[in-house]
Amino acid sequence: MSVATIQVQLVRLIYGIYAWIALTSVAIPMMILLIFTPTRVARRQVARWCARLFFLLIGSPVQLKGSQKPLASPCIVIANHASYLDGMILTAALPPNFTFLIKHEMATLPLTGFLLRRIGSEFVDRNKDSHRKQVVRRLFRAAEEGDALAFFPEGTFDRTPGLRRFQLGAFSSARRAKLPIVPIVITGSRGKLPAASWICSPGPLSIQVCTPLYANTYTSAQELVRASRKEMLKWLGEPDLASDEEI
Repeated sequence: MSVATIQVQLVRLIYGIYAWIALTSVAIPMMILLIFTPTRVARRQVARWCARLFFLLIGSPVQLKGSQKPLASPCIVIANHASYLDGMILTAALPPNFTFLIKHEMATLPLTGFLLRRIGSEFVDRNKDSHRKQVVRRLFRAAEEGDALAFFPEGTFDRTPGLRRFQLGAFSSARRAKLPIVPIVITGSRGKLPAASWICSPGPLSIQVCTPLYANTYTSAQELVRASRKEMLKWLGEPDLASDEEI
């Protein structure tokens, strides 16, 4: 192993330890604030400020690119998923009117589950059709009251770069609720904290807000999926991992 490689690994280790210290320093006061903050919107704002502070402390403030106008009204945001950081990145970037739809396994994690429940996230068991439909009905009611929704349609992530196959839920919901889909592309998170790693690396983070897609102009959820993927792949810089048969 060369001296340069050792130096790079040492820098990454030191940065990773510092990132954990920064996260702990932000997370503990945030958890206390979330216990005593009375309203959901206020709790989401607390989480937003704390997420922004964390990324600022580790030298990676989230850069928001593209028009933010579509995010100010009820819509369904879909984002690519490449890292455990992605939820925090969206929390830092999106307005506090967003409800996140998250796989139910996250609810069992002690601190993460508490945080997600306090900011009003919805948990869904994709293996139980009745539970999925119940959650979707609740989300429709939230959208009718002015809430916006955020999904990771890939459902999961791994180390392999690329855009995985999308679940249809967000797109079917958009067509039923007549809400626009706003594709968002997160870049930098896969390299910063890849799957199966707990050590952050230095590097920038950014979000590209893509052109909104109006669900009522598409004849099916599958057609809306194809249009969304096409828009996201323009900005992602990673390959398309889904075949035409899977879309």
